[in-house]
Amino acid sequence: MNLSKYRGWIVLCIDVFFIFTFNMLVFLREYLEKDVRLSNLLMHIGFLTVCVLLFQLRFKTYDSLWRYAESREYLVLLAGVGCGYLLYCAFNLLLDTNGIWNIRALFGLIFALLAMLTVRFLYRLYRQKVSGQSTAGRSRVAIIGTGTAGVSLLHEIQHNPDGHYVPYCMLDDASDKIGKLVSGIPVKGPIDHLPMILEHTDVTDIILAIPTLTAERKAEILKVCSKTNCRLHILSDPVMQLERGNTSFAGNVRQVCIEDLLGRPAVRLDNPRIATFLAGKTVLVTGGGGSIGSELCRQIAQYRPKRLVVLDIAENSVYDLQQDLIHRFGKTLDLVIEIGSVRDYNKIDRLFNRYRPDLVFHAAAHKHVPLMEHCPEEAIKNNVFGTYHTALAALKYKTEKFVLISTDKAVNPTNIMGTTKYLCEQVLQGLREKGSTEFAAVRFGNVLGSNGSVIPLFQKQIAYGGPVTITDKRIVRYFMTIPEAVSLVLEAGSFARSGEVFVLDMGQPVHILELAENLIRLSGYTPYVDIKIEEVGLRPGEKLYEELLTKNADLHRTENEKIFVEERKPLPYAQLSSWLSTLSDTVQQGKREDIFEVLHQLVPTFREPEEVNRQALEEAERRKREEAGETKKDDYSAMGA
Repeated sequence: MNLSKYRGWIVLCIDVFFIFTFNMLVFLREYLEKDVRLSNLLMHIGFLTVCVLLFQLRFKTYDSLWRYAESREYLVLLAGVGCGYLLYCAFNLLLDTNGIWNIRALFGLIFALLAMLTVRFLYRLYRQKVSGQSTAGRSRVAIIGTGTAGVSLLHEIQHNPDGHYVPYCMLDDASDKIGKLVSGIPVKGPIDHLPMILEHTDVTDIILAIPTLTAERKAEILKVCSKTNCRLHILSDPVMQLERGNTSFAGNVRQVCIEDLLGRPAVRLDNPRIATFLAGKTVLVTGGGGSIGSELCRQIAQYRPKRLVVLDIAENSVYDLQQDLIHRFGKTLDLVIEIGSVRDYNKIDRLFNRYRPDLVFHAAAHKHVPLMEHCPEEAIKNNVFGTYHTALAALKYKTEKFVLISTDKAVNPTNIMGTTKYLCEQVLQGLREKGSTEFAAVRFGNVLGSNGSVIPLFQKQIAYGGPVTITDKRIVRYFMTIPEAVSLVLEAGSFARSGEVFVLDMGQPVHILELAENLIRLSGYTPYVDIKIEEVGLRPGEKLYEELLTKNADLHRTENEKIFVEERKPLPYAQLSSWLSTLSDTVQQGKREDIFEVLHQLVPTFREPEEVNRQALEEAERRKREEAGETKKDDYSAMGA
């Protein structure tokens, strides 16, 4: 028989028993020594019980789950008893009864209240003990942070018998908290001593529960955590999660993302002009189902465009985007999904004729470097001629602005993908004076979490048990997040006049080997022991070191200090037409050797990756020798001194 639905009535009956029993005991002396009739005594005790129960029911005391009771539940119980006693006394004063009844009733209720509290407390201890006995399969966890978020998470873990964790300790830097207890769990610290604190313990998981940390401090703590063999999790911002309808703290615990390891705050490219730039406009996003394209659509939709037209050849990804946008914005967004390719000029022309877009964000492209090395003709068809077709339609139908999504690999390219992207930029320079449309390109580096990027690959490989594969242990890359990249694109669009190439200050470079090692450690494993790291060699067309986009002397800052702009000279349209004609003829012939030869002729900075990597290594060795020479010089100077 399931008694859980009768729990409240059972507790009520127990309370009635205590109130009645203890008041009978308190009044027993008067009943035995004085002329107090039993009926009168029962009437007083019964009335007192009714008064108390009225307030307990009013305060919903019996709706509480006492296994999770905190100070509030106990205070409400006390308030119910107190208010019931005051009501009883008020009636006695109105009836002018003997004051002894009020005094005895007070003592009776005190004893009854103590018994009620004791039963509830013992029940809570019993439930905790029963829950504690079923810790098999649950992980010992250390919680970093004793603020509101950390304590709330601790309480939720303690009160969830079916959860994944058993709390071991909390950690904090505040000296007035270290050595104290929170709900029976010790607070240890400081946080930088975490590896020593958890050494020789059975803790397997760590949860960082300080949502207000700066990016720099978060990176420092993650580095400390990586020195343990524990899996690390992070509590997302509870306020943001509550806005999304997620009220569970434990449900907001997520795995470490690469954004957490960057050690820099997210770049906020929030220009008020973006709202004016997008609101009330018909916006076309090509390649809208891709990583950048889909985020562009999400951010554009927030600015209430007149219509958002999404073009992509991949129906599955664009369908997922459609459902997401419908869920987020409903009927407030006029959304149009079109399936088609930018290679098909007739399709593009019909779309422009039908929708007359005011703004175009051109994100459609083939981007995988090794695949495009193997299929250069496809990269040219999709990237170069796809851009040309879309830009021509923008000119024909007088689109206000056309923004091309470019890449850092277009800078001194060493592969087909980067070379075609450079030619895409040149297409815009050749068309910019043919009409009123303002053209601009936006360059950025590796985008975290995009389709085919290295971080999701590493995480999958770790989940499979390894090995984690890297192309070269010396490889260095600049990273940014998808929202950062898209914010740059939108702001660049609002800045654009015509012909500019915008780039983003991407901060410090990241060594891919260190990145792989940190992800392994923060997943609870030891690199090279639990999870191997294998070097598989550079892929076709790949550089060891990506070039810093902002080192070009022709760049200057915009009003946003994180955005740089390079002014370009127009390309004569006759020269562009000649290039495109040569490319088209070569692609149609289908000889890949000829394609590579033509690309080297059209892009003088297109060099073989082996040559670039060899020069980069020679430059690195030269710097090492210079630094070593400076060190020796300093040593000799010190000895002479």
